[in-house]
Amino acid sequence: MTQHPTPSTSALRSQFDQLNLCTGTQNPESVFPSMAPKRKRRTASTQEEGDRGKRVKDSLKQFFHPSLHGSAHHNHHHHQVFSEKRCLAWFNEYLTPGESQLGPEGMEKFCEDIGVEPQNIVMLGLAWNLDAKDMGFFTSQEWLKGMSLLQADSVTKLKAKLDLLKSQLADPVTFKKIYRYAFDFARNKDQRSMDIDRAKAMLALLLGGRWSHHSSFLCFLEQSSYKVLNKDQWCNILEFSRAIHPDLSNYDEDGACKFLFVCGIGPVNHTIPSLPEKN
Repeated sequence: MTQHPTPSTSALRSQFDQLNLCTGTQNPESVFPSMAPKRKRRTASTQEEGDRGKRVKDSLKQFFHPSLHGSAHHNHHHHQVFSEKRCLAWFNEYLTPGESQLGPEGMEKFCEDIGVEPQNIVMLGLAWNLDAKDMGFFTSQEWLKGMSLLQADSVTKLKAKLDLLKSQLADPVTFKKIYRYAFDFARNKDQRSMDIDRAKAMLALLLGGRWSHHSSFLCFLEQSSYKVLNKDQWCNILEFSRAIHPDLSNYDEDGACKFLFVCGIGPVNHTIPSLPEKN
């Protein structure tokens, strides 16, 4: 029997190439998988398409939910959960050695850090939020209680709350609470009344930018013989400032005098001096 020579590998490959050409098959990889070119380009293309699809999805998320963009980074750096430990450590930065409460020296540094002058009414609003008992001093308990309500345990976070403090002062209902609080905050704790000089200073702070006739009223207080104001008188002054229109269109001398008499500030025949005449 005639033996046929064994075809070489190159000859077999040539025959298969011809077969592919004849049948229209253009996929040599299926014929010689071991000889197929590595799929670097296809893998890179697929990865690129996947990355492009992810970028499209991210873009859509940012468009429809912009608040989600960078939320993890934002939350980590700006919206950390309130920490009592961090809050008290912040408080301790302002303590004078040997003192357990924040006093005038520390208060000055604290005001400098948050960018608010000590005599600014915003500081009174902050003291109200802390429910501080003594003017010019904060205890650690007051600090922790108030800052916890404000969710502020750092200078940065408290600065972000300054607009809130201002809005509280702008709200008539909240302002009335702060005004009433200011009496007990500012008075000497061994007295039930507030001395007239301190009362005038606090009235200038609270009503100076709100009541067009506060200067005339302070002049009235100076002419009176009273040296102190009690809390009822203090509260009635606010009501009086709100009751009389800026143009004095509803000002009635007898009514005003009766009101002042009810306040207990002076006799019935006292009137507010230097008030402009009604047109």
